[in-house]
Amino acid sequence: MSLQQQLPDGGLRVRWVREDGLGVGEESLSTSLLLEPDRWTPWAPVSFEEIDEAAIESLLALSPELILLGTGNRQRFLPPRLQARLLAAGVGVECMDNGAAARTFNLLADEGRRVLAAFLIETSG
Repeated sequence: MSLQQQLPDGGLRVRWVREDGLGVGEESLSTSLLLEPDRWTPWAPVSFEEIDEAAIESLLALSPELILLGTGNRQRFLPPRLQARLLAAGVGVECMDNGAAARTFNLLADEGRRVLAAFLIETSG
């Protein structure tokens, strides 16, 4: 899926989403990542089951107002204990497939929101 790219502030946006990765800015990325409007960093989980307390703490360390959790090619929901940790910290979380997370990220980033997208790119082992 190809997405429109608007960069009014020079920030990063998702250009395309495929099963095996995404295009962020001028880069093609094929591993799980955390995307903020101005930077991206690798994210440890390589499967949905690996999203644990440590993975959630890595999201909270970036102080977002909202987290978009891209759960790969299909929408999956966090276990209640992990979702409760985010809500207790006052951070909203929305779980969606990577395509929906990318579109929503681009929209919110264009609005100047402090949004964080965590994209799970599952690797076959």
